[in-house]
Amino acid sequence: MKKIILPVLFFLPLIGVAQLTIKVSSIPENTPMPSNIFIAGNFNNWNPSDDNFRLTNTGGGHYEITFTPNAGVLEFKFTRGSWATVEGTAGGTFIPNRQLNYSGGALSATFSIAGWEDNGGSGNSTASENVRILSDNFEMPQLNRTRRIWVYLPPDYETSDKTYPVLYMQDGQNLFDQTTSFAGEWEIDESLNTLFENGDQGIIVVGIDNGGTHRIDEYAPWVNPQYGGGEGDAYVNFIIETLKPYIDEHYHTKTDRINTGIMGSSLGGLISFYAAIRHQDIFGKAGIFSPSFWFSNEVYTLVEEEGKQSDMKIYLLAGEQESTTMVPNLITMKNTLLEVGFDTSEVRIITHPDGQHSEWYWAREFPDAYRWLFGDIANAARPQPVFQPIKIYPNPAKDTIYLTSNENLLGATAKIYSVDGKLLRETILTSDQKLSVRNLNSGIYILEISRQVRLLSTTLRIKI
Repeated sequence: MKKIILPVLFFLPLIGVAQLTIKVSSIPENTPMPSNIFIAGNFNNWNPSDDNFRLTNTGGGHYEITFTPNAGVLEFKFTRGSWATVEGTAGGTFIPNRQLNYSGGALSATFSIAGWEDNGGSGNSTASENVRILSDNFEMPQLNRTRRIWVYLPPDYETSDKTYPVLYMQDGQNLFDQTTSFAGEWEIDESLNTLFENGDQGIIVVGIDNGGTHRIDEYAPWVNPQYGGGEGDAYVNFIIETLKPYIDEHYHTKTDRINTGIMGSSLGGLISFYAAIRHQDIFGKAGIFSPSFWFSNEVYTLVEEEGKQSDMKIYLLAGEQESTTMVPNLITMKNTLLEVGFDTSEVRIITHPDGQHSEWYWAREFPDAYRWLFGDIANAARPQPVFQPIKIYPNPAKDTIYLTSNENLLGATAKIYSVDGKLLRETILTSDQKLSVRNLNSGIYILEISRQVRLLSTTLRIKI
């Protein structure tokens, strides 16, 4: 018998890597053409012009990209290649980071871009009247670039013959104006105006925009094999050799080192710390928020080699909700500073259980840092108010929080924030002994009580 052999076909399923597809279904009509659309987030170090995260134009105002991030909560925004051209509302104002809970499986998500911050038109600025743009194209000869420079002037600047201390701050986009900020503003102008109304003598703040794609290079004195860097010396020289002389010539400043400070966060904190330690003859005060000391161990070597050359005030701040190395690195740096001769009265380290690597946290903590750094010179003749401690109970709470303090809290403002810094409730205390927290879901919140200045900021737990 003749055997008949029939072919048998086997279909094997294709085994691939689970991927995320992000689609953009529409872009604003005023989008300049041609434009590339990028996605920047916590999966690519927030790089606004990463070619690996450039969306493909599929026609008809539609774009998409497929990639494989780690599972977890993804935060991101769309840009046209820089933070100056980041997406915003239809009016061009700031929007919070987008969030997507990615479980690790295959997923497709579609979004619409309502507007761009650089095409928002006029009238959206949140900057106070005493904030001005010194220049949109201030020359940086040390780097052969230009940069926007902001200047905050005290409320009495135009009517007084006083001279003022000066604070140089990094990431100028994020300091004064919500419409230019990356993830919310520091509210430097609002905070300083309030302090001035309550007796502060005033200060000039100079905000220097970061360089967008040049930010890492400019804010890092050393080269990191993965992230770059190496232009930090040139950037600091720009501040010392070009910007500061201009400010001192054109504004009513106190020019000496005791009245000159520098401040920044993240990589801006790294370069501010570097500038203060390397140039102790220029800077007498440094506000270092959530610094990127991880970028290079050379930052510790810098302190060991430079040592203490002059009396200084160094304010170190970090949140416990940041990276696992942030607070330990801060403690190591404090110890290093003490070992080379700085006194405990010169170095202050502040950490908070709720603190995150975010503008809302740095905005909240700026007033306290400013008062500690500059209070000795700006307010030497004015005694600072001393407030009695406030205690709350129970914590966790259910419906009502009870307050105990020797201060009369009647009329004080109580604000409750989510842990990501969003204001959920604002109440004027009608009783100085209790506060209602009804209708809040179980969870962790931040409670702040203030009357002109902050009296209390603490972690609040609500349990239903």
